[in-house]
Parts: sequence; structure tokens; C-alpha cells
Amino acid sequence: MFEMKQLPFELSALDPWISSATMEFHYGRHYRGYIDKLNELVKDTPYAEMPLEAVIKESYRKTSDRAIYNNAGQVWNHQFFWNSLSAEGATRPPVKIMKQIEAAYDSYDAFKAAFKAKALGQFGSGWCWAVQKDGRVDIVATSNADNPVSLDLGQPLLCLDVWEHAYYLDYQNRRADFIDAFLEHMIKW
Repeated sequence: MFEMKQLPFELSALDPWISSATMEFHYGRHYRGYIDKLNELVKDTPYAEMPLEAVIKESYRKTSDRAIYNNAGQVWNHQFFWNSLSAEGATRPPVKIMKQIEAAYDSYDAFKAAFKAKALGQFGSGWCWAVQKDGRVDIVATSNADNPVSLDLGQPLLCLDVWEHAYYLDYQNRRADFIDAFLEHMIKW
């Protein structure tokens, strides 16, 4: 069965960029809900014994297992998102990744502008990812529970949750402000 992973920081550690109230709802209710539903759905199935990434890949291929895929994807995506957040302030990419960013986007500032544009352009609920594929860094957006693992988009490097529950208590409908806060104050490579 799948268990909630501990946050790599305290619920209040991202204040003022993400409030503890938002984290309580996001981590304690949304993420917990996906874990609980996934465990309910996989009980007494072969999925119950598989690693999470294997569940995502296998259930993605089967339309009859769409509910399993959706919940497994959301669990994985949230776990990746928690690890893309820094409570100590924004970090910069490792040298190798920075060189790939500069080759693809000319500068780190241009990369951040492109990341923001992609995250803003994600219609409705979803995720914005920096991925590495074939020695190149790219920015992709995915909807709902989709992620680079299920869609074979490359190795995820970081992600931003752009579902409204990730920011609405703090930013209401100002997704751009949330993205700026992530890029300038919380991004963790």
C-alpha cells in the first residue's frame, strides 16, 4: 500500500509565499485524499505491490484503470512538487543543467520567463515541468494527473502545481503571482 511521504519542510516554512493554511489543505487534504483513494482502488490488485511509477505507466495504458492512473499520477506529481520547493529560498540549477538551460534559452532569466509563460498557458488544472531529454532542458505542461513519466516527455527536474488548490487561498485567481513567487523565492533544483 502507498503511504504519504513527509514534507521536506514544516507546513509553515514557505510563509509568506505559501501559507500554512494552504499547505494544510494541499498536503493534508488533497494529497492525503489521493493516497487514500489510490489505496482503496488498488486493494487486492497487482497494483498494490508495484512501485508508484510502475502503477502510473501500467494504468496509463488501460482505460479501465483510469481512476487508478489519475490517483497514482496525482500522488507522484505532488511528491515531486513538494521536492521542488525550497524553504531556504530559491536555488539555482546545478552547473550541468544550467549549461543546458543557457543552450536552450540563452539565459536563466529567459528560461524563467518561458517557464512562467508555459505555466500561465496551462488551461485549467495541471502542472508545469522542467524536463531533461536527449541532453536538453525543456519546459512542458501537463493536464490533470499526466506527468513526464506517463507521457515519456523526459526526466523531470522540477515541477510547479498550477491546480487552483495549490495557490487559491493565498493568491485567489492571481496564478502569475504564485508562479513568480515559486521562481523567485521557492524553486529547488
